[in-house]
Amino acid sequence: MEIIIARESGFCYGVKRALRLARETRQQEKSRVYTWGELIHNPAVIKELQEEEIIPTEDMNQLKGATVIIRSHGVSPETYELLKSRAKKVVDATCPIVKKIQQLTARLARQKLELIIVGNPNHPEIKGLLGTSQGKALIVENESQAAALPPARRRAILAQSTQDRELFARIVSLLVSKTQELRVYNTICRSTQIRQQSTSELASQVDVLLIIGGASSSNTTKLYEISRRIQPRTYFIEKAEQIKPEMLLGARKIGISGGASTPPEAIQEAVIKIKKISQESGREETTAPCPR
Repeated sequence: MEIIIARESGFCYGVKRALRLARETRQQEKSRVYTWGELIHNPAVIKELQEEEIIPTEDMNQLKGATVIIRSHGVSPETYELLKSRAKKVVDATCPIVKKIQQLTARLARQKLELIIVGNPNHPEIKGLLGTSQGKALIVENESQAAALPPARRRAILAQSTQDRELFARIVSLLVSKTQELRVYNTICRSTQIRQQSTSELASQVDVLLIIGGASSSNTTKLYEISRRIQPRTYFIEKAEQIKPEMLLGARKIGISGGASTPPEAIQEAVIKIKKISQESGREETTAPCPR
């Protein structure tokens, strides 16, 4: 049995930065420290932060005299001002890439065009971008919604930073035929694109692919969807203990890919669990990174 780990698995730069800022803030501040919502979408990491007294909240009443950290997904300008008015101190841990998308959104919203953002309307990043556009942006989640849009003279389209690049391309293609002037901004972050490409390639090489990450993680969900299109034996798990022997039955090559908020140790724990299952079944195994 061979275990292959996808490139770019584990924490991305934005997540590492947010965690560093949160822990530095906790060390420096004597006051209570909160994050506005979950700092990142991974239950195990959120539990660790809570044990370090970095507590997620969405209750403004808790913030008086406290320090609040803005989640990596960002917030709307309105929420930011409310946080400033309630908390003693605000630390902005918004991913720098999301910050750039916010700035682009604000600029486009001031122009005479229809602004479309491809993303999940319930995701905190999209809620923040919608606020940044002052409610002017139209959120499109899928191809059927794009197909239902009427013709327009001028449009601009951008994407949630963790969007499926193939879905974004298909939606752009749909809008080209019904827009006189379409300005396209591929705002999917590079790390996300590399993960998606690596996971896609790995799915075609292995017998089973395990996607590891939080159930509410957008980028991890996209990896699962991409892999499932290629490899039906794709499993979405949060932790190693969810790996069962029947998942690996008859598999000679097992792939592992993790989302941007998946801790490296979660991937290593999965490798250990697979090896244990393999040894119990009397099979030998090797581990290798995904070839570049």
